[in-house]
Amino acid sequence: MRRIRRVKIIATLGPASADPAVVRQLFEAGADVFRINMSHADGDALAARVAMLRELEREHNRPIGVLVDLQGPKLRVGKFEAGKAQLDKGATFALDAETALGDARRVHLPHPEILTALRAGHAILIDDGRIRLRVVEAAPDRAVCEVEVGGTISDRKGVSLPDTLIPVSAMTPKDRADLQAALPEGVDWIALSFVQRPEDVLEVKKIANGRALVLAKIEKPQAIERLDEIIDAADALMVARGDLGVEMRVEQVPGLQKRIIRKCRRLGKPVVVATQMLESMVTAPTPTRAEVSDVATAVFEGADAVMLSAESAAGQYPVEAVTMMSRIAAEVERDSVYRSIVDAQRGRSDIPAQDEADAVALAARQIAETMECKAICAWTASGASAFLIARERPAAPILALTPFREAARRVTLAWGVHPIVTKDASDVDDMVRRACKLASREEFAKEGDRIIVVAGMPFGTPGATNMVRIAHLGDER
Repeated sequence: MRRIRRVKIIATLGPASADPAVVRQLFEAGADVFRINMSHADGDALAARVAMLRELEREHNRPIGVLVDLQGPKLRVGKFEAGKAQLDKGATFALDAETALGDARRVHLPHPEILTALRAGHAILIDDGRIRLRVVEAAPDRAVCEVEVGGTISDRKGVSLPDTLIPVSAMTPKDRADLQAALPEGVDWIALSFVQRPEDVLEVKKIANGRALVLAKIEKPQAIERLDEIIDAADALMVARGDLGVEMRVEQVPGLQKRIIRKCRRLGKPVVVATQMLESMVTAPTPTRAEVSDVATAVFEGADAVMLSAESAAGQYPVEAVTMMSRIAAEVERDSVYRSIVDAQRGRSDIPAQDEADAVALAARQIAETMECKAICAWTASGASAFLIARERPAAPILALTPFREAARRVTLAWGVHPIVTKDASDVDDMVRRACKLASREEFAKEGDRIIVVAGMPFGTPGATNMVRIAHLGDER
């Protein structure tokens, strides 16, 4: 199961991929990490899916990452007398605290915290932006709006607030219950939806307490305003283009995607590009040309991972979608201009002052390029060394050697990292000897080749990466 492809693939589980045989096919087709969307799952479904993935992991003897995606706050309008109403452009329409059924003049908004946060001039988007309102008068129990874009509004349609800082946690009671159910199952990543501020991320990290890493989904304008702080707080980011494209102008999203990827790369934080990447493959066996270009662009930009949502969860062609995504990524990485683009994006002017681990990661990449080494083998207790080396996007593959299966599973999200669970090294000679043996066993190098070995002294100390060594396969015996 050695992957030559560097960018990772996240496949979402769902009705189309509930069968263990299908999940096995998804993994063999190229899925590295599996996402469990808690918008469509409960604690029992979560436990069953994690157990299925761990069995698959044992079957293939290869770490598999599990990402649990919390639903986040879902804002919706109330219900209407006729189940729907027609809103005309220029008309007045109110959202209020009254529980009576709505009509063409008003509807209940069952979120009092939103009514208190709205201000005159704020935009309100309903049904993924199909209806657009502008607040003209705001009170604690009522927001009077002008209809800027009209249409049919129906029961329980979603509400988006691009101008409003929502004064509540990104975690709902359901999210807290789902998080408490996920952590004992040994999941590797927690994705937090609708992040607005770094405090949202820190709240989840405090609860997780190191049992899982936290990925912040960037899908609100408020998150863009505090992007640097959120990147600093999170362990990874996701460019969640669906909701981001609703709350911001869609033409802004490609530029934001590039900006987020580059910031994450320079700070050594994995970054995922998601939403509608191969959307047509929900119902068709092949993607559109535009979708192929979309996936390719994310790979060219140096994203750590690309994600399938409905394509693998509910689509008619889940295995074909993973296969296609893997083929696109592999073809991009073979392209003659790929390496020049990835290297050109490598900048260090805005990286904070580096410590020893940063310097060793940089040196490992430079030495590997100069000496044409076949692999960079990083001994790691937490996975941090592998993440830092992945930031450098080296031409040589990265082998993360760790005695901790949890660390191996977490780095499945990182660009170019091949995790291997092995017993810890007893001394430097043992470290080099077994790194050479594993690089050979996994077919990344053969006798006579050189590899780079990175480690920390003393052994087993997280964050102590301070040593880099060149080794020749065949000389270690």
